[in-house]
Amino acid sequence: MKTMKTLIRLKSLLLSLLMLSVFGCKDSESDKMSLDAPTISIKLVDSPGDFEEVNVNVVGVMIKMDDSEDDNGWIDLDMIKTGPINLLNLTGGINEVLVDRFPIPVGTLKQIRLVLGDGNTIVIRNDSDEPETFELKTPSAQQSGLKVKVNAVIEEGFTYNYVLDFDVDKSIVMAGNSDNIILKPVLYASAEVSSGIIEGTVQPNDVPSVVSVLVDDMGTPETDDDFIISANTDETGAFALWGVPGGTYDVIATPIDSESIYAEGIATGVSVVNGEITTIADPIQLTMKPGSISGDVTNDIVVTVTVKEKDTENVVATMDSNEAGEFLIEGIPVGTYTVTISATGYISQDYTKDSSTDVVVEANTETVLDPITLVAE
Repeated sequence: MKTMKTLIRLKSLLLSLLMLSVFGCKDSESDKMSLDAPTISIKLVDSPGDFEEVNVNVVGVMIKMDDSEDDNGWIDLDMIKTGPINLLNLTGGINEVLVDRFPIPVGTLKQIRLVLGDGNTIVIRNDSDEPETFELKTPSAQQSGLKVKVNAVIEEGFTYNYVLDFDVDKSIVMAGNSDNIILKPVLYASAEVSSGIIEGTVQPNDVPSVVSVLVDDMGTPETDDDFIISANTDETGAFALWGVPGGTYDVIATPIDSESIYAEGIATGVSVVNGEITTIADPIQLTMKPGSISGDVTNDIVVTVTVKEKDTENVVATMDSNEAGEFLIEGIPVGTYTVTISATGYISQDYTKDSSTDVVVEANTETVLDPITLVAE
């Protein structure tokens, strides 16, 4: 079975899995709402995971308006869609509306619960690179609902929009040698009035990427309350990060394929205002991975190697070789350079090949120079 790849090089921090067994009920108060009653809408989105499909059977959404620890007081919300949902379709700004403007009581919204039915499945490519479907086993403690704490004041006359983010990568557990794949859902909720959305594009748009922000949840030096919000780009390079709390962020785009010739790109200082959409004006540009230059001076002496940009003659790197005249200079950006070899008692010499001093460095590639011999002064 194909193992999961790490899609994001930012730190990934543990979020609590809320696992309490609940028996469904319906509160008759939901039938007594006035025309001015507040309403709630709930959307489902997904943080990406390295699978072909993750299908969950959503059969209910419920809320609770009190602090009781028992199973009373839950209100069933009318859903506009029930049944299997492929979570991996809900990235790059796509969402699934589960509840649309359903009237709820005034008070304090304590918890939201997502109820899953049977028939949850996952599709993974096997060793032959063929898609294979497996059952997602769900621990009994979670079969009657996944609860997320909210604690939001609900006032008359307002519509409250919530985003439930289903973190696939943290929710799928490979159960060792048993070959079981276990669904232990990790969910977190954010209100659109207390969070914003970041939209933008990544260039080149034909390089599938994951875009992420690191959220310092409490504004403290500690990191155990931080978390990552991420989304994949679509076929046009577009992305949307939902549920980002107001603040200023660095938005990082990283190619999904670790073998890509591209490295990450970044948009710094992106400001998010609660309840608003922030659009990054310029595309996030993925940078080309740097290359390297290596060579050998046959005099078998220590030489100094200087790398200059061809057009500007700006020095981008300099280093001494080993005692045998061998050198390897890494981290050279893609471009065209002049390489000069110098040593005490010898005439400095630009590397030439085919009557040209051009040394071309390509992405993620070692440019090997022909052996060179210095002439004594």
